Amino acid sequence: MIKKGDKVTVDYIGKLKDGEVFDTSMENIAKEENIYTPERSYEPLKFTVGERQLIEGFEEAVIGKEVGDEITVEIPAEKAYGQRDDKLIQSVPKGAFEGADFEPEEGMIILAGGVPATIIEVNEKEVILDFNHQLAGEDLVFTIKILDVEKEE
Repeated sequence: MIKKGDKVTVDYIGKLKDGEVFDTSMENIAKEENIYTPERSYEPLKFTVGERQLIEGFEEAVIGKEVGDEITVEIPAEKAYGQRDDKLIQSVPKGAFEGADFEPEEGMIILAGGVPATIIEVNEKEVILDFNHQLAGEDLVFTIKILDVEKEE
């Protein structure tokens, strides 16, 4: 049975509540769901339980499970990427983008001070940035298959 400190290898499919797949470790599923990215390497995910490398609900879901188990778990936003926070939406003068190697456009994801932000509006004077994680406020559903476990020494 998996416990904190164990190194776990899993395959997974992450979905929104409406069934839309947003992430997977499996190339064939990514292609089926039209989310395949050629630059990405699709392979099982390895992590140490309890080291907060993943969202809290994902780590909690594997505790007590064994190799070969396949589970589907619903993870509330609080144990995923948190609730949306209006304080993380900020406006920046459009002039701040002068000299950038791109023209800011709505929907674009940029690094602002090393932090990812989604451009949610561009007008004549300003660019509105949303620093919330793209999945903030979303309850998520993961199907997780336990492939391997290295017990903590």
